[in-house]
Amino acid sequence: GLTGRKIIVDTYGGMGRHGGGAFSGKDPTKVDRSASYAARYVAKNIVASGLANRCEIQLAYAIGVAKPVSVMVDTFGTGKIDDERIAQIVQKTFDLRPAAIIRDLKLRRPIYCKTAAYGHFGREDDDFTWEKTDKAEVLRNEAGI
Repeated sequence: GLTGRKIIVDTYGGMGRHGGGAFSGKDPTKVDRSASYAARYVAKNIVASGLANRCEIQLAYAIGVAKPVSVMVDTFGTGKIDDERIAQIVQKTFDLRPAAIIRDLKLRRPIYCKTAAYGHFGREDDDFTWEKTDKAEVLRNEAGI
């Protein structure tokens, strides 16, 4: 098939870990796509909040279970508070169920043609809602910094 032909170049070009799931060719109900966008959204907000200078989010899902079975945060030693505490704050602040991700990031819109060139991340485009940092203040308040 044609799905999954350029998963690394579509994301972080080898800079970040990747679970192997492709985005293109999948609708947002598939966590390969929607949870990757959500992880980007969470990580950007953590950095924007000042909780860390660098952040990678790992989300793991199981079939038939709406909430992620695992939420891991790695700030590569740049966190202002412990990574486990940040993970707790993430779970309190963000609804990471697939339906909620689709709703909150407005992923049912016809926006995906734009992702076919130049990747899915790091783009300044209002349609790419996962690039917003609108939760930074909430994260700061939850962390008490």
